[in-house]
Amino acid sequence: MSYSIDLSGRVALVTGASSGLGAQFAKTLASAGAAVVLAGRRVERLKALHAEIEAEGGDAHVVPLDVTDHASIKSAVAHAETEVGTLDILVNNSGVGATQKLVDVSPADYDYVMDTNAKGAFFVAQEVGKRMIARSQGAAPGTFTGGRIVNIASMAGLRVLGQIGVYSISKAAVVHMTRSMALEWGRFGINVNAICPGYIDTEINHHQWETERGQKLIATLPRRRIGQPRDLDTVLMMLCANESHFINGAIIQADDGFAV
Repeated sequence: MSYSIDLSGRVALVTGASSGLGAQFAKTLASAGAAVVLAGRRVERLKALHAEIEAEGGDAHVVPLDVTDHASIKSAVAHAETEVGTLDILVNNSGVGATQKLVDVSPADYDYVMDTNAKGAFFVAQEVGKRMIARSQGAAPGTFTGGRIVNIASMAGLRVLGQIGVYSISKAAVVHMTRSMALEWGRFGINVNAICPGYIDTEINHHQWETERGQKLIATLPRRRIGQPRDLDTVLMMLCANESHFINGAIIQADDGFAV
């Protein structure tokens, strides 16, 4: 017996889609039949991903988005719905990191991380959430399939790690934000959940895994390995599926056991 998740007819917005996890999430959703809106600052990278998805038979669209700019958030969501249709799924993935001791963090350093990871994530979800709530309230009984918001947090939001303190703070905020949204918006048929990835090999950090420091870090992991972006496909699909209406407010660790 086999089981498949079909997202045909659903529209998904993926932020931070120009590389890494965001690009993988977008390709995975498109392969399941969703029309995917690729959002981010690096528009040329988004266009290349758009071409890749459409070459594989998927449906993709590009919108510029800077999550640190509230006007850009409102414009991007409006553009997405005008061009593609009402949003059913948000993968709230945009994020940045910084490695430094807490005593060395300047106000600019703090704002750089928090404005993207916490504030930006909140207002993207809020803008999409408002539209989902309006649809739910205006729909005939039993006709609203439901909205899915998946916030990308981190195992660093559950377990404090050295020298990435502000990043950990920002992702802990995303965890609690997810629970707050799930509580308020669940009554409207909107499910808000979070994925907390562990160490994943992406282009941003790929170079560090072969270094002495990187190898020492890998040696501390439960199974002495790091993940690949595709390792998050299953949990993403579960949370985005039409059938996942009973999963709300979940904070799912996908870290190979690191935060145990």
